[in-house]
Amino acid sequence: MNKQQYIYKIIFKKITFINLKLIDFKKIIKNYGLFLFPSGPGLATIHENELYYQSLKKADYVFLDSGYFVLILKFFKKINVTRFSGYKFLNHFFKHIKKNKEISIFCIDPNLVHLKANLKFLNSLGIKNIQNYVAPKYNKYNVKDKTLLKKINHQKPRYVIINLGGGTQEILGSFLIKNLKFKTSILCTGGAISFFTKLQAPINPIIDKFYLGWLMRILFDPKTFLVRYLNSFKLIKLVIGTKIQLIYK
Repeated sequence: MNKQQYIYKIIFKKITFINLKLIDFKKIIKNYGLFLFPSGPGLATIHENELYYQSLKKADYVFLDSGYFVLILKFFKKINVTRFSGYKFLNHFFKHIKKNKEISIFCIDPNLVHLKANLKFLNSLGIKNIQNYVAPKYNKYNVKDKTLLKKINHQKPRYVIINLGGGTQEILGSFLIKNLKFKTSILCTGGAISFFTKLQAPINPIIDKFYLGWLMRILFDPKTFLVRYLNSFKLIKLVIGTKIQLIYK
């Protein structure tokens, strides 16, 4: 392999992951489409949740958010890729929008507490054109929201940020991108914005760099995250038993 080449994409179970380099961030953030950041526990369920699996396969951009997945690829498949977490993505996205304060954003939040915190944080960046929506409790087998779709079609935001749990937000994002009447970017970064608003476990670039976000989440909320991460061990067997295609650039 030519030294100038690097692994640009990997295809795992017909899901195309982009091996994003920071130098390419400014280019990709200008693109339209559905941006997904699947977690390790989420990837471990792709054979159990067909709608979730289909949303990953059909997304425009799927990023290597899971340090666990990246390490499995490294140690069991000898495939070296770079993790680009939802936290890291948002960190650079917020720097980007601070320089473009006229950008319009539509946030989909899990409850009123998070809505207020997210609105306050985005306002602190100088962003004024923000719309928020508290999502109802969706049926995971039928994540469709025509009220939300109508609101977004009316507002026509440049970016839609879905701040919901994994397994739901991806399906909702897929529904929206398919039915919206205009082009936008839908960022399914889940609870990552809560690292900035301090409503979730304290994470910083150092913790994120060394793949310790999962540990901080467990320490912060063991009842929610311990079982979730324990269930992700089956991802190892799934990766080992799957042929992975590499696309070089």
